[in-house]
Amino acid sequence: MNANKLLENAEVVIGQEELLENLGKDSKLRIKFGVDPTRPDLTFGHLVVFNKLRQFQDAGHEAILLIGDYTARIGDPSGRSELRPELTEAEVEENASSYLDQAFKILDESKTVVRRNSEWFGTMSFADALTLTRSMTVARMLERDDFEKRFKSNQPISMVEFMYPLIQGYDSIVLESDVELGGSDQLFNMLVGRNLQKEKGVIPQAVITLPLLVGLDGAKKMSKSYDNYIAFNDSSKDIFGKVMSISDEVMPDYYRLLLLKNESELKLLKQAHPMESKKKLARELTAVFYGDEQADKELAAFAQVFSNREDPDDMPEFSISQIMADAPTLLNLLAESDLFESKGEIRRLIKQGAVKIDGEKVESPDLDLAGLPSKSLILKAGKKIFLRIIP
Repeated sequence: MNANKLLENAEVVIGQEELLENLGKDSKLRIKFGVDPTRPDLTFGHLVVFNKLRQFQDAGHEAILLIGDYTARIGDPSGRSELRPELTEAEVEENASSYLDQAFKILDESKTVVRRNSEWFGTMSFADALTLTRSMTVARMLERDDFEKRFKSNQPISMVEFMYPLIQGYDSIVLESDVELGGSDQLFNMLVGRNLQKEKGVIPQAVITLPLLVGLDGAKKMSKSYDNYIAFNDSSKDIFGKVMSISDEVMPDYYRLLLLKNESELKLLKQAHPMESKKKLARELTAVFYGDEQADKELAAFAQVFSNREDPDDMPEFSISQIMADAPTLLNLLAESDLFESKGEIRRLIKQGAVKIDGEKVESPDLDLAGLPSKSLILKAGKKIFLRIIP
């Protein structure tokens, strides 16, 4: 693979001259990417970097996937305005247990080296930790943008958060990484690793940052913390539906960063109708995780419901008689369905006129279902929720 191709979509490349020289020599480099299992799911935000790691892997380089089971217990302060909640060892292990299955949906398992940083930090002595802290001054740490903002606004910064960049940097020494990949919010942490390697007298790693993918809210970066993400483990229906919910403005970034479309391909997509481009995007991203056949099924199902205004063939059924012995109101039935976050959400949808039964708008959440015709009825709530009500 062309060396410049490996740097496509990069926002910042530190050590670029040396990196290009090594790539030109066909040297086999060690490429590091670390993920902290703070929640069970990898997201499409991670996919941006996984794609780059796979490109290096396909070019013959050694991909090192670092599971930050030790650092996850500290919590990465990058982009944070407050201290992350502390996770227990059991919580971290539960989250990490599914990471590899998810990662290998993108990476070539046979060519991936997997490490956990608890391997070395779990046995590090307090004296060793103190020695590590000598590599960084408080003044240097406060140059970090998020720490500087918190310091100026009198927001607390814990000592353990100060340790996080040093710990991530020490990973690079242990792994002898030649290149570290990460989102643009990881630049400070990765540069610490580069500096620690210099202090040890070894060739410092190149640092490549990738853009942060905007989440489903269209504003903040995609993050598990912000709950605006698409997960590797989402169902095919959810992946397709969530992609269809993104704004037209961020669609080119999804094509470029998640599907690696080049400028000429993006230009062609801009000439198409936005809805058609978005359906194509949703179909291709669904296919990445579930294959072409299932992706085509989701596309057909979407067309049936949203384009042709037809009811979906597959929807949950709820029986009035089985679910509620008394007070068979619409509000109670929908609350029992577990398809809504709360009764408040149900009331809000009804007030907005977004709930219909057999095409007729529902006026009250207290609608008595016992008074409805004794036949199967189709309820639609918002744009995505369908269910069948049976006697």
